[in-house]
Amino acid sequence: MAGRGRSVYAHALAPLVEGLIDEVVEEADVGRSWTELLARPLRGTALQGRHFDLVIDSQRRVATTLLVKRIPHRTFVSGTARFRFSELQPGAARPAGPAAVGRLLELVELASGRPADTSPPLVCDLRFDRLAERLLPAGRSYVGFSPGGPSTLLCWPLERFLALAEAQLAAGRVPVIFLGPQESDWAETVSRRLPDALLPLQDEATEGIELSPILTIALARRLSVAVANDTGVGHMFAAADCPLVSLFGPTRPEKFAPLVSRRRVLRAQDHGGTEMACIPQEAVEDAVNALLDEEDDRRATPRPAVLESRLSAGVSR
Repeated sequence: MAGRGRSVYAHALAPLVEGLIDEVVEEADVGRSWTELLARPLRGTALQGRHFDLVIDSQRRVATTLLVKRIPHRTFVSGTARFRFSELQPGAARPAGPAAVGRLLELVELASGRPADTSPPLVCDLRFDRLAERLLPAGRSYVGFSPGGPSTLLCWPLERFLALAEAQLAAGRVPVIFLGPQESDWAETVSRRLPDALLPLQDEATEGIELSPILTIALARRLSVAVANDTGVGHMFAAADCPLVSLFGPTRPEKFAPLVSRRRVLRAQDHGGTEMACIPQEAVEDAVNALLDEEDDRRATPRPAVLESRLSAGVSR
C-alpha cells in the first residue's frame, strides 16, 4: 500500500514481484493527516470496509504509524520508536547490515517468526535471459559501470569511469556501460572514447523492446564485477548478487548501501570531503581488482563433492 502517491511495484518493478504481490493499492489516502482521526478508520479511502490479518508498517514516523495502526487488523508490526507501537516484539537484534534493507528484513522476521532468507533468486524471464546472453556472450570477463544517477551530486565524474574502463580493457576485460534514459546522450562520448566497450541498453538488439529492470539484472548476472553510484542501478546489480563497488558522496551508505554478498563501499568522507569527486580513481580501481581477485579465488577453489553431485543432478541453483 502506498499511503500517499504511487508505488513502483505497480509500475517499473512490477515484473520483479509478479506472483509475489497479489495487489498493490496506490494513493490510499492513509497516514496523510491528523484529520483522519475524526473519521472511522479507512472511511473515504481506497481501503474502506476492508480488514487485514497482518499489517506491516515499513516507515518510521510516529504520526504516520499512529494513523496506519487504525487500519482494522489482527496483528500490527512496526519498527517505529523501537517497536513501541508493534504488537509483536523482537528478541535478539539481527546482525548489522545496510540499515534500510536490514530494517525491512527485521520486520519480515518479526512477522514470520523465522529468519529472513535473502538467497532465493528473483523472478526470471527467459526472454531477457536470452537477450542478455546475446548482448554479453559467454567466454569473456565483463566489468559493469553505471556512471549515471538522478542527480550530478550523486555521480562520480564520468571521466574517471571512462579511465577506469580503459584500465579494464588493457587488462583484457570488456567494459559494459549501463546508460539509462537520462544518460543516453553520453553514449556518443563513451563510444568515441571506448570503441571496444559495450553499451547493452543502447544496442540495436534492444530496439523495440521496452527496457525493464529484469534486463539489467539479467545482464548483471553475467558480470564479474560492477561499479555504481548510489542509484537504483546499483541495487539492480545487487539483486543479481554481482560483486559490487558502491560509491557514496553526500548520501549515507549506512542507510542506502545495496545488500549483496560481496562488495566494497567507498565514501567521499574517507577522502576529505562529501563531493563524489573526492573519491580517488586509484581507490576505486583497487576495490575493483580486489573483488576480481576474490572471484578468481572463488572459482579456483574446488567445490565439495556433495555440492558437485547436486550441481550435476540439477538440484542446486
